[in-house]
Amino acid sequence: MKFSNIRHIFFDLDHTLWDFDKNSGLAFSSIFQKHRIEVELEDFLSVYTPINENYWRLYREDKVTKEDLRYGRLKESFDGLKINVTDVQIDQLSIDYIDHLPHHNHLLEGTLEILNYLEASYKLHIITNGFKEVQHRKLESSGISKYFTTITTSEDVGVKKPHPKIFETALKNAKASIAESVMIGDNLEADILGAQNLGMRAILYNYHKNEFSENYHQVLQMKELTRFL
Repeated sequence: MKFSNIRHIFFDLDHTLWDFDKNSGLAFSSIFQKHRIEVELEDFLSVYTPINENYWRLYREDKVTKEDLRYGRLKESFDGLKINVTDVQIDQLSIDYIDHLPHHNHLLEGTLEILNYLEASYKLHIITNGFKEVQHRKLESSGISKYFTTITTSEDVGVKKPHPKIFETALKNAKASIAESVMIGDNLEADILGAQNLGMRAILYNYHKNEFSENYHQVLQMKELTRFL
């Protein structure tokens, strides 16, 4: 069923529009080659991915800092793989990873098609917990920054999704009301519940193909957004 009276659409970026998993793997491949770190990429990612997801959860909850996240996820991954890497190497790898990440610009399937479809009728915006210096570069280098009227990052606001202040700030930046806005993202807690707790409508992009209650509006592919918008 189509949503009524929507004028503004707020998107998450990573795992929603920008193919974080593919681009992240390519970035690690580049920096491991540069620094001669001998590890199979698949072996590294199998250990790193759950560690990274846990660090991002802790980061959302303000239990670790940005610096803790960037160092700790690599330190724990290398320790888990029993690969001897010094703290100096980890610090440089963390810097190079952030630098290389926006060089790879794969978008999730259907992203350009849905953005072209939506921009004709709606104002589009970004709300992201990702690091400010990287998110803007991702949008520019992947060629999709032109679709978005405003970009609100957690570092700009000082709090992270699902905190209501980041949604309130994004709405203010967009000159949008809650009633005429919808949030689209892959994270149930940060994107969907965060928006709904403020009274916004929300659509879960079920990137991980998890089982969720039918009480949530959700899509498995971007093109399915046309059912609602």
